[in-house]
Amino acid sequence: MSTATATSPPATLELAAGTRPHVWPSGWSLADLQQHLGGIPAERIRLVPAPGCATEQDLLEIADREDRLYELDDGVLVEKAMGWYESILATWIAAQIAAYLKTHDLGQLLGADGPLKILPGTIMLPDVAFIGWSRFPTHRLARRPVPALVPDLAIEVLSKANTKAEMERKLKQYFEAGVRLVWYIDPETRSARVFTSPTEVTEVDEDGMLDGGQVLPGFQLSLRRLFERADRQGPAPAE
Repeated sequence: MSTATATSPPATLELAAGTRPHVWPSGWSLADLQQHLGGIPAERIRLVPAPGCATEQDLLEIADREDRLYELDDGVLVEKAMGWYESILATWIAAQIAAYLKTHDLGQLLGADGPLKILPGTIMLPDVAFIGWSRFPTHRLARRPVPALVPDLAIEVLSKANTKAEMERKLKQYFEAGVRLVWYIDPETRSARVFTSPTEVTEVDEDGMLDGGQVLPGFQLSLRRLFERADRQGPAPAE
């Protein structure tokens, strides 16, 4: 384990290509890098390109040739933590919001394979993201590169591979970028946390409702019904 003392955020070097590789403290080990990224498991950190040197183009090229999703954080490609049950939950949340948007034309909805550049050098893959019309540019966005769009609502369905420190780091990044509302859905406790800032949180238990607030006015989603739908492994019994 490294004995390097804590330092201020690493300096960066501007390259002609427009990338900003991070220069880590000389005494850092892989354990220090893991801690910097929120204590995530080492298997989620991609070593090629070297941590600190990965770019948006690397992320896109890997997505084209491999069936794996990565986020970009401080020049490090971090594999998106996901599972089949988490995917079911995210899909049904998105379905409910999509149904709401049919009668409330407020913006666009993205799934977990829709990368967003929320900060310089930071590309996130929320499990579900809602972007209001006011955040879109007047020109038509190209399919590539990753759009510099910040969602109004970011939803993360927690996986066992996520760490508390990782999700706290993400939360700060989301609100630094200008996200207005963040939902963390926890399958283990069948509960949710609703954030309107990094320090303002409402705990929602299984009997509670997720509320769209000012982002999705009038939208509500029962957590109990959400988990019951995700738990099913067959058709609903006939009434």
